[in-house]
Amino acid sequence: MGGAVSTGEDNDELVDNLKEADYIKTPLIEKVFRAVDRAHYYLPEHRSSAYKDLAWKHQHLHLSAPCIYSEVMESLQLEPGLSFLNLGSGTGYLSTMVGLILGSYGVNHGVEIHEDVVEYAQKRLEEFHNNCKNYDNFDFCEPVFVNGNCLQLSSSCFLYDRVYCGASCPPEHENYMKNLIKVGGILVMPLNDQLVKIRRTEETSWESKSVMSVSFATLVTPTKTDPPNEVMLPDVVIPCLQDFCRVNIRTILRENIYCEHPHLKEIPKRPKKPKKKPPTQRGSRGRRRMDILPMSMGMMILGGFDESGESNASSDESHDESYDSNIEEDVDTDEEKIDEDEEEKDG
Repeated sequence: MGGAVSTGEDNDELVDNLKEADYIKTPLIEKVFRAVDRAHYYLPEHRSSAYKDLAWKHQHLHLSAPCIYSEVMESLQLEPGLSFLNLGSGTGYLSTMVGLILGSYGVNHGVEIHEDVVEYAQKRLEEFHNNCKNYDNFDFCEPVFVNGNCLQLSSSCFLYDRVYCGASCPPEHENYMKNLIKVGGILVMPLNDQLVKIRRTEETSWESKSVMSVSFATLVTPTKTDPPNEVMLPDVVIPCLQDFCRVNIRTILRENIYCEHPHLKEIPKRPKKPKKKPPTQRGSRGRRRMDILPMSMGMMILGGFDESGESNASSDESHDESYDSNIEEDVDTDEEKIDEDEEEKDG
């Protein structure tokens, strides 16, 4: 699924294309897409296709198309301090972008069925901490990943403000998913070949809206023969006083810096490479004749030829006879070439 926007040469150009196609609509979503380079979540040997608007899958690793993630991020209507659950968290790419919006007081949990993918996501998260040049522009809610089947969550699990499911939900599990969000919360998931946005309006009522047509692999449904393996989600940790002070000091310093230097609010874009002009190709007969014609006219204007075509040049003029003979030889050669082209065309 994907291919809705053209291929970018780097992450900035990919974001530009998503904006132009109206998949990214809000400045905050644009900012986090620019801060998290999609290629860092690919295996090194596959990164040449990272900026294409296509899904990527390699064994257990999987990334949805950028246009899908754009719609998901817009539909979740994220705000600082909310709680988020990512079902099928995969490489951690989406969870990392969400964490940049949730801030220090948010909750960011992910559930992934493959243990090797959980380990991969942890490594990508560590690299993001160490290599992200714009890390200090955000209060980051670090995602916490657990291994398990998201259809086997503990019945006593925490209810979330926002939930995203990264695989198609079987219709018989729709109510199970709906009951993972608080009243007023939003669930975004693939259902019946549609990406749907579901808001819980009351304890027992929901509003549903179709976002776009999609094609996702289906969630792995536990069978009766599978041993019960209840998935315990991470505890919600309340920040200590030291954390509150650290966050508030960082926020005050950042706001003061932005007041003095407003341009620092924006994530700097990589300068675009100048587009190479296509090489001009010399025409066939028409261009050759045009090359000859100005030469002849120029000589007539300068007095090199009289009206009868005879040369008026004298020995004391700036051009010599050898130069004139070279011109005549060049003209004769071009005329012979034209005649040969015409004969080949007629043949």
